Amino acid sequence: MIKARSELVQISVPEEEQPYEVPKNWRWFTVGSINSYQSKNIDPSENPEKEYELYSVPSSEYDYPELVLGREIGSTKADVKKGDVLLCKINPRINRVWIVSKHTDRALLASSEWIIIRNEKIQSDYLMCCFRSPYFRQYMLSNVSGVGGSLMRAQPKFVSKYPVPIPPFPEQQRIVDRIERLFDKLDEAKEKAQAVVDGFEDRKAAILHQAFTGELTAEWRRINNVSSGSWTYEPLENVFTIKSGTTIPTDEEKESGIIPYIKVADMNIPGNEVCIVTSSRFVDSCPIRQIIPKGSTIFPKRGGAILTNKKRYVEVSRIIADLNVMGIIPKQEYIDGWYGYYWMLSIDLREINNGSNVPQINNKDMVKLLVPTPSINEQKKIVSVLKQWFLKETQAKEAAEQVTSQIDTMKKAILARAFRGELGTNDPTEPPADIGIS
Repeated sequence: MIKARSELVQISVPEEEQPYEVPKNWRWFTVGSINSYQSKNIDPSENPEKEYELYSVPSSEYDYPELVLGREIGSTKADVKKGDVLLCKINPRINRVWIVSKHTDRALLASSEWIIIRNEKIQSDYLMCCFRSPYFRQYMLSNVSGVGGSLMRAQPKFVSKYPVPIPPFPEQQRIVDRIERLFDKLDEAKEKAQAVVDGFEDRKAAILHQAFTGELTAEWRRINNVSSGSWTYEPLENVFTIKSGTTIPTDEEKESGIIPYIKVADMNIPGNEVCIVTSSRFVDSCPIRQIIPKGSTIFPKRGGAILTNKKRYVEVSRIIADLNVMGIIPKQEYIDGWYGYYWMLSIDLREINNGSNVPQINNKDMVKLLVPTPSINEQKKIVSVLKQWFLKETQAKEAAEQVTSQIDTMKKAILARAFRGELGTNDPTEPPADIGIS
């Protein structure tokens, strides 16, 4: 039986408790007041050979349920039907809302980690979008149990009291349609921007390969009448000094407190692709460390930082480095410092790792490397081209990353406007929705 209009008014959210103003033909209701779902649990193990379409929390990431046999399901599940809206209790900081879609003819089940909302007089897509909107996510985080992460839970007794704006039924569909159209355009733009970000490493590998095979400066050699056979391939120890021992800073250096100091953990600090050591202060209490001069390239030689494959160029006059940091110092008559840095960018530290339980790079691993060594003049040409390339490509990558971030912000703004009635789709002559539940 449909509730009478007088009963519907009683379950409306009082004006003083409404989060914000909405169009006059919209109404605020609580989640509990619009929810006709009656909890019913099923034990799939009682029908071990029966196939189920299971809406688990992990499968929501792929927007497709698990298709499993009853014997493969280890606990009771909720009985659901097509159109039910699933609101995740686990870690509500993650915006997980889903709709039961019935992709197959199997029986439908949902994890007990979902709060299930059912109302056939409200568009399921409308509720899903609303539950994903910024205002509602704030409510979801306002009353939680647990200490954080996967232990944090939204509590159904509080969720049932959260307010939901309900427009006339036709407006619900118009809002969903407008959101989908706007999101489709934003997703297209984000996909293009993400392709720029994702392709950066491939483009970097390609330009470095060209640089250190001579392809990048082939035209330069032709113009300058330099033989293609002018390149040599030198053992690393012939053109670099490997620095991984120790040096005790002088008392004067300690007192001055101006020598940059870098630890192996600093290798993972986010920054531009060309990572330059320019700051960090030496600490008096710092134990014995190693001093590495300007123009060197440093990288981790021990621990998990090796797996991040980071290198940094020393731009200041010299630095004090953690003993887990290795430096290669170019012998200036053979190698330009920046050339050495870019060459190291082409080297994968993970392939030099000696394979022990703790990732580690030893001097003997390094001296096996052969360094492509053109003339200093050609090295400088290579450096010039690479600097321009990295400047341009890094700027493009950062711009693309900013676009993806802005798109996420724009989506939140669209959702915020949608559930305030600000998308320009509302028809004020339409009567409020009849959402009575039997």
